[in-house]
Amino acid sequence: MLLASIPSPSSGTLDLGPVTIHMYGLMLLAGIAACIAITGARWVARGGDWDLIFRVAVWGVGAGIVGARLYHLATSWSEVPDDWWGPFAVWEGGLGIWGGIAGGVLVGGIVAHRAGASVTALLDAAAPGLLVAQAIGRVGNWWNQELFGEPTDLPWGLQIDADRRPDAYIFDTTFHPTFLYEALWNLLAAGLLLILDRRIKFRPPALFALYISLYTGFRFYLESLRVDPSDHIAGLRVNAWVSLILFIGSTLFFIYWQFFRGRRDQPSGRGPKRVEPKTAMAVPRGRVRPRR
Repeated sequence: MLLASIPSPSSGTLDLGPVTIHMYGLMLLAGIAACIAITGARWVARGGDWDLIFRVAVWGVGAGIVGARLYHLATSWSEVPDDWWGPFAVWEGGLGIWGGIAGGVLVGGIVAHRAGASVTALLDAAAPGLLVAQAIGRVGNWWNQELFGEPTDLPWGLQIDADRRPDAYIFDTTFHPTFLYEALWNLLAAGLLLILDRRIKFRPPALFALYISLYTGFRFYLESLRVDPSDHIAGLRVNAWVSLILFIGSTLFFIYWQFFRGRRDQPSGRGPKRVEPKTAMAVPRGRVRPRR
């Protein structure tokens, strides 16, 4: 008998008279607003202006949502509703973070570059805000009763309705709230980035690379807990492979860019100094006075 557990909402919508609010979408909007606010404050503190942040947000957010949905369709087509509107049903969940970050960074970077701003500096300014946005967005998974992990009898086990459980766990009632684990980790990682950014002089986009490393490292672990349907490659979930590859790549890039590239660009101070030969004054041959 469970002494405690986390209940799940009976519905992912909130009816306010004639208006129906999809809570997944509302959490998505709240996360975007938080990211814009944090990124804007950090960008202005670095000497930038709010106008650029708003322009980047308008184009980057739209591209991010499209990219996130396309990634989900490409990797989890079996979870898409069979109706004609299935591919567009973002209110049912199904936004892949990898596609969202890629689309948003690509289009937002183009906008920033055309405005004459440093894209790498903007990426570093946005890194903590992106983690906060992801943490808020994960609350939407709670409303939709999705992205939970293996069965557990821990006090913080998440109650899942029978029609939402995988067939293999139909008789289990509480599961690991992996969405909550990820949300808490993202907030912790965002705080860590803010602290480090105050104490260390990062070489842009090293802070953004560290954000990718922190997120994907923990996400790889979470993928081992999740039981929702997913394609597998060599025994690992597709998102686990993506997390592992991004973790290795971002970590190596961070180490090289932050600690070694600067040394390469600076003179080492070792070895003999190169002495340029003195240039003799050129004298036309016919102008030299012969010796007597």
